[in-house]
Amino acid sequence: MSSDPEAAAAAERQLCGLVNGLSRQIEEHVRERAATLGLTGPQATALRELTGPMTMRDLADRMSCEPSNATFVVDKLEKRGLVERRPHPQDRRAKQLVLTPDGTELRDRLLELLTKDSPLAALDQDEQDTLQGLLLRARSLH
Repeated sequence: MSSDPEAAAAAERQLCGLVNGLSRQIEEHVRERAATLGLTGPQATALRELTGPMTMRDLADRMSCEPSNATFVVDKLEKRGLVERRPHPQDRRAKQLVLTPDGTELRDRLLELLTKDSPLAALDQDEQDTLQGLLLRARSLH
């Protein structure tokens, strides 16, 4: 880290700009691909993150949003017959979110679309792993 506060601030500003720009590109990519399937960006994010049965809180954590926002998104997916709420096997107070067969089929189509021309596709697997490691490390410092 530079001992010059102005240089350090400029470097951080540039890095933050790059991270924010990439985030916006990824969000736009998700929104565009989601629209081709009749989904909103948040609905596509929820489907992408539903890798198996999970609680609403788990999904909200994966979506980086409040549980109330995830509930709103899941309500829409449930109305379309893509997600079901089922009793949690260990916690009778909780519900688990589970993809229906239609939800699984749509998720598979979505994942295929999301990987095509992704903003991260320009990076090979080693570069993606390095980027992920650096982002996780920076995140864990706070």
